[in-house]
Amino acid sequence: MTNDSLDDFTAREVTVSDTTRRVYSQGTGPAVIVIAEMPGITPKVADFARKVAARGLTAVMPSLFGVDGQDPRPANLGRIGTARTMVGTIAKACISREFTVLATGKTSPIADWLRGLAAQEHERCGGRGVGAVGMCFTGGFALAMATDDRLLAPVMSQPALPFAMTPSRRRSIGLSDADLTRVTSRCSAGLQVMGLRFEGDRGAPRQRFEFLHEQLGDAFLAVELPDSAANPDSMLSQPHSVLTEDLIDEPGQPTYQAREQVLDFLVQRLLETPPEQ
Repeated sequence: MTNDSLDDFTAREVTVSDTTRRVYSQGTGPAVIVIAEMPGITPKVADFARKVAARGLTAVMPSLFGVDGQDPRPANLGRIGTARTMVGTIAKACISREFTVLATGKTSPIADWLRGLAAQEHERCGGRGVGAVGMCFTGGFALAMATDDRLLAPVMSQPALPFAMTPSRRRSIGLSDADLTRVTSRCSAGLQVMGLRFEGDRGAPRQRFEFLHEQLGDAFLAVELPDSAANPDSMLSQPHSVLTEDLIDEPGQPTYQAREQVLDFLVQRLLETPPEQ
């Protein structure tokens, strides 16, 4: 795979609370905010967004870090270039005031910008509400956005935080107590949250999903895959990126089925008519 020009997406500048970022969108119908994993909007992240758009939804990708469309795989950048890209992106995020990643019990300020983006996209695209898919470093952002009633379909794929070496960090999802209370209240009222991980993934550890089960109960829809389901040609050293780098895009493959579950969840929550209560 080479760099993705993203020229089949509409690129525009979106301002929320005096902060302007480039946003890429494709499709029609209710909006789904696709929040890229590290190191940014890679070709495989863009391909996932295209799958969202193909389901009758509007895929919306905000550029939060990295080089948009760049393929980070060693075949494109070389092993040193790949490592430099990943480490550099993580380092910048760790010192950024927008990403509170080195503390537990806090919601990153970028969540406010993403909630504002979701509100604008709901107004622009229409529908009952908005979906959000966060990946790895941004997994918890999708849950933080669910404090807003407009967010009807939050998905966390391999939600991760740097340096998850202590019990508290292995359980942390990167939300403040107030935000977590708001989300649990919404789950009690009918909101559902989907999460995905590989069983042996130390970046998105088992304890984090146990914590989410404790807090959200049956509203947390967990999809946990065996490590053997990961793409053997992945650039990653261990199974991690369920929807992108470790996906085997073939019917019948566990990762393919997991991606289809995510897409079905988004369609059901945003497009299908809910049953009468």
